[in-house]
Amino acid sequence: MGEDEGVPDPEFPLIAESTGLDLEQIDSLKKGFEGFDKEGGGTISQTTMQMILKSMGVKVDKDDMDNYAGEVDEAASGKFSFMQFCQVAAKFMIEDDEEQMKEELKEAFRIYDKEGQGFITTDVLKEILREIDTTLTEDDLDNIIEEVDDDASGTLDFDEFQAMMMG
Repeated sequence: MGEDEGVPDPEFPLIAESTGLDLEQIDSLKKGFEGFDKEGGGTISQTTMQMILKSMGVKVDKDDMDNYAGEVDEAASGKFSFMQFCQVAAKFMIEDDEEQMKEELKEAFRIYDKEGQGFITTDVLKEILREIDTTLTEDDLDNIIEEVDDDASGTLDFDEFQAMMMG
Protein backbone atom coordinates (compact mmCIF):
# COMPACT_ATOMS: atom_id res chain seq x y z
CA MET A 1 0.00 0.00 0.00
CA GLY A 2 1.58 3.26 -1.13
CA GLU A 3 1.06 6.63 0.48
CA ASP A 4 -1.05 7.70 -2.52
CA GLU A 5 -3.78 5.13 -1.74
CA GLY A 6 -7.20 6.70 -2.28
CA VAL A 7 -5.79 9.90 -3.80
CA PRO A 8 -6.87 10.22 -7.44
CA ASP A 9 -4.15 10.54 -10.04
CA PRO A 10 -3.63 14.23 -10.86
CA GLU A 11 -4.02 13.53 -14.58
CA PHE A 12 -7.45 11.85 -14.13
CA PRO A 13 -9.53 15.08 -14.26
CA LEU A 14 -7.71 16.15 -17.43
CA ILE A 15 -8.31 12.74 -19.01
CA ALA A 16 -11.97 12.82 -17.93
CA GLU A 17 -12.43 16.24 -19.52
CA SER A 18 -10.76 15.31 -22.81
CA THR A 19 -12.34 11.86 -23.22
CA GLY A 20 -15.75 12.00 -21.52
CA LEU A 21 -14.87 9.00 -19.33
CA ASP A 22 -15.68 9.15 -15.62
CA LEU A 23 -13.02 8.83 -12.91
CA GLU A 24 -14.05 5.27 -12.05
CA GLN A 25 -13.61 4.16 -15.68
CA ILE A 26 -10.22 5.89 -15.85
CA ASP A 27 -9.13 4.18 -12.63
CA SER A 28 -10.09 0.78 -14.10
CA LEU A 29 -8.15 1.57 -17.28
CA LYS A 30 -5.14 2.67 -15.19
CA LYS A 31 -5.12 -0.64 -13.31
CA GLY A 32 -5.27 -2.58 -16.58
CA PHE A 33 -2.57 -0.39 -18.13
CA GLU A 34 -0.21 -0.77 -15.17
CA GLY A 35 -0.81 -4.51 -15.07
CA PHE A 36 0.45 -4.85 -18.64
CA ASP A 37 3.17 -2.17 -18.56
CA LYS A 38 5.50 -4.68 -16.89
CA GLU A 39 8.71 -2.77 -17.54
CA GLY A 40 7.13 0.45 -16.28
CA GLY A 41 8.05 2.21 -19.51
CA GLY A 42 4.76 4.07 -19.62
CA THR A 43 3.56 2.58 -22.91
CA ILE A 44 1.68 -0.46 -24.16
CA SER A 45 1.06 -1.96 -27.62
CA GLN A 46 -2.16 -1.86 -29.62
CA THR A 47 -2.68 -5.59 -29.04
CA THR A 48 -2.35 -5.02 -25.31
CA MET A 49 -4.89 -2.18 -25.47
CA GLN A 50 -7.30 -4.54 -27.17
CA MET A 51 -6.71 -7.27 -24.54
CA ILE A 52 -7.27 -4.86 -21.63
CA LEU A 53 -10.54 -3.56 -23.11
CA LYS A 54 -11.82 -7.06 -23.88
CA SER A 55 -10.96 -8.19 -20.33
CA MET A 56 -13.12 -5.30 -19.09
CA GLY A 57 -16.05 -6.56 -21.17
CA VAL A 58 -15.77 -3.83 -23.82
CA LYS A 59 -16.65 -4.90 -27.37
CA VAL A 60 -13.66 -4.13 -29.58
CA ASP A 61 -13.86 -4.24 -33.36
CA LYS A 62 -10.43 -4.80 -34.95
CA ASP A 63 -10.96 -2.30 -37.79
CA ASP A 64 -12.20 0.36 -35.38
CA MET A 65 -9.22 -0.34 -33.12
CA ASP A 66 -6.84 0.15 -36.07
CA ASN A 67 -8.53 3.44 -36.99
CA TYR A 68 -8.71 4.85 -33.46
CA ALA A 69 -5.15 3.77 -32.66
CA GLY A 70 -3.93 5.40 -35.89
CA GLU A 71 -5.64 8.66 -34.91
CA VAL A 72 -3.78 8.94 -31.59
CA ASP A 73 -0.46 7.37 -32.67
CA GLU A 74 0.60 10.20 -34.99
CA ALA A 75 4.24 9.10 -34.90
CA ALA A 76 3.17 5.55 -35.88
CA SER A 77 5.34 4.20 -33.06
CA GLY A 78 2.95 1.39 -32.16
CA LYS A 79 3.36 2.37 -28.50
CA PHE A 80 0.62 4.10 -26.53
CA SER A 81 0.85 6.22 -23.39
CA PHE A 82 -1.85 6.00 -20.74
CA MET A 83 -3.48 9.19 -22.09
CA GLN A 84 -3.54 7.77 -25.64
CA PHE A 85 -4.93 4.49 -24.30
CA CYS A 86 -7.75 6.38 -22.57
CA GLN A 87 -8.53 8.30 -25.76
CA VAL A 88 -8.87 5.04 -27.71
CA ALA A 89 -10.75 3.29 -24.89
CA ALA A 90 -13.25 6.16 -24.63
CA LYS A 91 -14.26 5.69 -28.27
CA PHE A 92 -15.33 2.13 -27.52
CA MET A 93 -16.72 2.64 -24.02
CA ILE A 94 -18.80 5.74 -24.76
CA GLU A 95 -20.06 4.28 -28.05
CA ASP A 96 -21.24 1.19 -26.13
CA ASP A 97 -23.09 3.38 -23.62
CA GLU A 98 -24.82 5.33 -26.40
CA GLU A 99 -25.79 2.16 -28.28
CA GLN A 100 -27.21 0.64 -25.10
CA MET A 101 -29.13 3.85 -24.37
CA LYS A 102 -30.60 3.88 -27.90
CA GLU A 103 -31.73 0.26 -27.53
CA GLU A 104 -33.38 1.02 -24.18
CA LEU A 105 -35.11 4.07 -25.67
CA LYS A 106 -36.37 2.00 -28.63
CA GLU A 107 -37.83 -0.51 -26.21
CA ALA A 108 -39.46 2.22 -24.11
CA PHE A 109 -40.85 3.87 -27.24
CA ARG A 110 -42.31 0.53 -28.43
CA ILE A 111 -44.07 0.07 -25.08
CA TYR A 112 -45.81 3.45 -25.37
CA ASP A 113 -46.48 3.16 -29.12
CA LYS A 114 -49.14 0.55 -28.37
CA GLU A 115 -50.56 0.40 -31.91
CA GLY A 116 -47.10 0.31 -33.52
CA GLN A 117 -47.82 3.44 -35.55
CA GLY A 118 -44.28 4.82 -35.27
CA PHE A 119 -45.22 7.73 -33.03
CA ILE A 120 -46.55 8.58 -29.60
CA THR A 121 -48.96 11.40 -28.85
CA THR A 122 -47.92 14.39 -26.78
CA ASP A 123 -50.50 13.24 -24.18
CA VAL A 124 -48.63 9.95 -23.83
CA LEU A 125 -45.36 11.89 -23.58
CA LYS A 126 -46.84 13.95 -20.74
CA GLU A 127 -47.66 10.69 -18.91
CA ILE A 128 -44.06 9.50 -19.37
CA LEU A 129 -42.65 12.81 -18.14
CA ARG A 130 -44.96 12.78 -15.10
CA GLU A 131 -43.67 9.29 -14.23
CA ILE A 132 -40.06 10.45 -14.53
CA ASP A 133 -40.54 13.69 -12.56
CA THR A 134 -43.62 14.10 -10.39
CA THR A 135 -42.76 17.74 -9.63
CA LEU A 136 -43.45 18.94 -13.20
CA THR A 137 -46.40 21.31 -13.48
CA GLU A 138 -48.82 21.39 -16.41
CA ASP A 139 -47.02 24.52 -17.65
CA ASP A 140 -43.66 22.73 -17.44
CA LEU A 141 -45.06 19.84 -19.45
CA ASP A 142 -46.54 22.17 -22.08
CA ASN A 143 -43.20 23.96 -22.44
CA ILE A 144 -41.32 20.68 -22.85
CA ILE A 145 -43.85 19.48 -25.45
CA GLU A 146 -43.56 22.77 -27.34
CA GLU A 147 -39.77 22.36 -27.44
CA VAL A 148 -39.67 18.75 -28.60
CA ASP A 149 -42.65 18.57 -30.96
CA ASP A 150 -40.76 20.38 -33.72
CA ASP A 151 -43.54 20.25 -36.28
CA ALA A 152 -46.37 20.90 -33.75
CA SER A 153 -48.09 17.73 -34.99
CA GLY A 154 -49.20 16.60 -31.53
CA THR A 155 -47.09 13.48 -31.99
CA LEU A 156 -43.44 12.48 -31.58
CA ASP A 157 -41.70 9.99 -33.81
CA PHE A 158 -38.79 7.97 -32.43
CA ASP A 159 -36.14 10.48 -33.59
CA GLU A 160 -37.86 13.35 -31.77
CA PHE A 161 -38.30 11.14 -28.68
CA GLN A 162 -34.65 10.05 -28.76
CA ALA A 163 -33.40 13.62 -29.21
CA MET A 164 -35.39 14.72 -26.18
CA MET A 165 -34.28 11.83 -23.95
CA MET A 166 -30.60 12.00 -24.91
CA GLY A 167 -30.51 15.79 -24.65
